[in-house]
Amino acid sequence: MNTYLDFSGVHTALATPFLNGKLDVESFHRLIDFQISSGINGIVPVGTTGESPTLSHEEHIEVIRLAIEFAGGRCLVIAGTGSNSTDEAIYLTHKAQELGANAVLLVAPYYNRPTQEGLYLHFREIAKATHLPVVLYSIPGRCGVEIAIPTIQRLHEDCPNIYCLKEAGGSVERMNQLRHALPSSFQLLSGDDSLTLPFLCTGAIGVISVASNLIPAEVLEMVNAWNAGDGLRAAQLHQRLYPLFRDLFIETNPVPIKFALAKKGLIASPEVRLPLAPLSQLSAEKLTATLTCLDSQT
Repeated sequence: MNTYLDFSGVHTALATPFLNGKLDVESFHRLIDFQISSGINGIVPVGTTGESPTLSHEEHIEVIRLAIEFAGGRCLVIAGTGSNSTDEAIYLTHKAQELGANAVLLVAPYYNRPTQEGLYLHFREIAKATHLPVVLYSIPGRCGVEIAIPTIQRLHEDCPNIYCLKEAGGSVERMNQLRHALPSSFQLLSGDDSLTLPFLCTGAIGVISVASNLIPAEVLEMVNAWNAGDGLRAAQLHQRLYPLFRDLFIETNPVPIKFALAKKGLIASPEVRLPLAPLSQLSAEKLTATLTCLDSQT
């Protein structure tokens, strides 16, 4: 039975901690507890920030299982189950459903660059295979394709459990177009921390955030201020947090956020898996300076 969920607020795109090449379960547990104690609305395991491309199927499913276990029903768990293979995405979605995820996040297929008809058929097949709410994820900079607005409209009309989009195309104009083209019941989330406030201004109701791994309370305060009608406070917070939003993408995500999390002691190691490389010394110095500056303002 389909359940309509409210995706407003802040959902953290969780980093997946590693230690000596293996999942660091202790750090993962600590990170999730930190999110929930800070009041976060949801967590998103095994998305882009969770390094899903370099996890085995077994690890992917285990990270989802652990996230659900550690959350303990205290927040939403939106499991990343997207793939450029429709069969693989259905398999991972079934596993997430069996484990008790509240929803799934489905990124646009990458590398094989399907047409809009292919995207429609891909997402429709996955949505038909689950009763979970489906959050579409459009990020053309990584996938090489954008989920076009008419395709989203078709999917929403034909699949009752598709009623949310994580938008990471970097365009306020597209967010305007989405909000005007889709019914008010269709929920829009920012997929880019630095654009969260502009997107809230044009119809988004929240964010799937990278920065909230590190500063969940601050990102949540910004979003809640806007949603409560306090645009001035939201703008003040955005300006204060913007340098961090910017520098967390100084190199490929999630390399900078894992460096910052390890520096703050929230995870044991900044380790990433190849082909990602550790943060360069120059970038580490710049990000450290940004973190120090932010700390001095609190």
